[in-house]
Amino acid sequence: MRAIALTMTMLLLAACSSDPRLMNTSAGGSGPDEFSILPTKPLQMPADLNVLPPPTPGGGNITDPTPHADAVLALGGNPAQLSAQGIGAADVGLVNHASRLGRDPAIRQTLAEEDLAWRSRHSRRALEVLARTNVYYRAYDPMTLDSWAELERWRPTGAQLPAAPPRGMSGGKPARPSLFDRVPTLRDD
Repeated sequence: MRAIALTMTMLLLAACSSDPRLMNTSAGGSGPDEFSILPTKPLQMPADLNVLPPPTPGGGNITDPTPHADAVLALGGNPAQLSAQGIGAADVGLVNHASRLGRDPAIRQTLAEEDLAWRSRHSRRALEVLARTNVYYRAYDPMTLDSWAELERWRPTGAQLPAAPPRGMSGGKPARPSLFDRVPTLRDD
């Protein structure tokens, strides 16, 4: 009887959770995170000591690791654009066209509040909390683009489309399309 009461208490407490996180990304351990350890850049002697910036307590250092900038540089991008503010010159026309009928300056805050409310309404159920499962795809299923319907919508236009098997076919056997079939895949080849 005590085991049943304990189980019921745990289920009730788990059901009362207002945690809006939909994915379980924690490893469950409290050990060190090996990805948070970044090596510093090697020390180098500058060509001219007079061009060194003055020291800034609490500020950045030349030897500080910059993983985001290093990744952008490795992929062929411009790391200086990471700190750029405002709209890039190439995107001014697009932004002007998109905002020609007006725009809400607080749209990011509005969307964040609406998304938090959506996640709170579609959060994990009691057994999902106990089992530590992800419910992200279930929660956002009503907002997912149906790739098969889009494919059928675009076929008559003559636009180039990715190849897709007939709807409901999987390896020659009829199958119910899964949630992952609804996520479109675009390729340039």
